[in-house]
Amino acid sequence: MKKANITLIGMPASGKSTVGVLLAKRLGYSFVDVDLVIQERTGLLLKEIIAERGMEGFLRVEEEINASIDVRRSVIAPGGSVIYGATAMKHLKEISTVVYLKLTFEEVERRLGDLTDRGVALRHGMSLRELYEERAPLYEKYADLTIEESGENPGRTVDRLRAIMEKRMADGLQVK
Repeated sequence: MKKANITLIGMPASGKSTVGVLLAKRLGYSFVDVDLVIQERTGLLLKEIIAERGMEGFLRVEEEINASIDVRRSVIAPGGSVIYGATAMKHLKEISTVVYLKLTFEEVERRLGDLTDRGVALRHGMSLRELYEERAPLYEKYADLTIEESGENPGRTVDRLRAIMEKRMADGLQVK
């Protein structure tokens, strides 16, 4: 049975951290930024892990740490590449309700701004559009719930998500 956790997945700039912090506050939960957990456990910045171990090495570290998350009453915000780790996603689905914060490609591109040319997509050796098209079906595959984020502000998204999660808990779909 799932613990009363919520894991937010989605593309970079989809609002995982912003929505996550606000949602945690409104639910009285803790907030777990997995990128910070990775940095704390390894003693390295994410870019240093990638520089030292390459993207594949980073993804192994990320999967290992995501698969070891052990929290209760928390909103968990992993990096956008969490969906490449089947073991990590299986674990996160076991301990939480996985919510996909879905954006259109155009909204991702707009939110990333200048990062589009030199950011996360290039670390994966592909364009942002290619990365989006590769990841979107994986986010859908692993999501227990999808929230359309395009055109929304974080406060409204949190209100919608909070209402849905409180109803799910009241209906017994999630254990305290």
